[in-house]
Formats: sequence, C-alpha cells, structure tokens
Amino acid sequence: MPSLDIAGLISKVALGDRAALASLYSAVSPKLFAICLRILKDRADAEDALQDVFVKIWQRADRYAATGVNPNGWLAAIARNQAIDMIRARRPAADTIGDEGLDIADGSPDPEAVSIGLGEGRRIDRCMGELAPERADAVRNAYVEGLSYQELAERYSVPLNTMRTWLRRSLLKLKECLER
Repeated sequence: MPSLDIAGLISKVALGDRAALASLYSAVSPKLFAICLRILKDRADAEDALQDVFVKIWQRADRYAATGVNPNGWLAAIARNQAIDMIRARRPAADTIGDEGLDIADGSPDPEAVSIGLGEGRRIDRCMGELAPERADAVRNAYVEGLSYQELAERYSVPLNTMRTWLRRSLLKLKECLER
C-alpha cells in the first residue's frame, strides 16, 4: 500500500475510525511483526508486542501529523520501541542500576527508520557498505537488534560517549549516502 494511503489511514484512526485501524493492520502488520520478531527473537513475544503496537497506534495516531515523517518510518519506530521496551521489562531488577546503563537510541525517526519505511533495502546495503565494518555492525546491532549504547560500548570495548559518536556519525553518513 502506498505511503499516502497509509498516512490517510493513520489520519482516520486518529478520528477513531475502527475500520481504518483494521485496514492499517492488514496493510502493515506483517512488516511490523517482522521488526518485533527480529528484535525479540520469540514468536509469542513478537505477537504480544504487535498487539501493543496497534494499541499505541490507536492511542497516538493524532500525534502522527505533527511529526511530519514518513508514515512507514513512524510505524516502524513504534514497533521497534515497543520490542525494546519488552526486552527492558524482562531484565531483572539488578540489571536496572540506573538509567545510564539502559541508554537506548533516541526514539524519534532516524535515517534508518525512514529508510525502512521507504523499503529501499538495496540502497541501505550499499550505503552500509561505505561504513567501516565495525561501525556498520554497531549500527545494525543498535537499530535492528535493539542493543543499548551501553551494551554496544561494552561489546566494542569503547567508552559510552565514543559509541554514541560512532552511531551518530554513521547515521549522518548513511543519510548523506541515501540522499545521493
């Protein structure tokens, strides 16, 4: 379904149109389910996450128009954030020492989320190939696997702020490449 139709469905959902929600579900649930499944790695958890995603869409559809982003990117960000929230909720209390230890990428749409919405996987792969392999891997782990900045910093044995800088610069390079 074209982005314009999805944006229209989201607008109708914002007005409380249940039929529009059903149509939106039919159009985008496979893609959103795949995002949840990729992050959660468990079908039952991904199904639960997808249900929560559509509850959030129902509740937040009125906020979509103010964002000015691609509707598929907006929906993908909700799915990704919901899956990450479920992973965070599973962690034992001992793992939640402080919010600093659970730093997660900003939930606002980023170049990758917009690109996922546009469905331009080949362009993304080409642009990811222009990044240093270690940086490309860090981007995948952060934005596909849902690892936090802290987890990535530990994995690559770099300071937390260095990891944030890697990801920010990598996303800027991806954005530049995708705009070419």
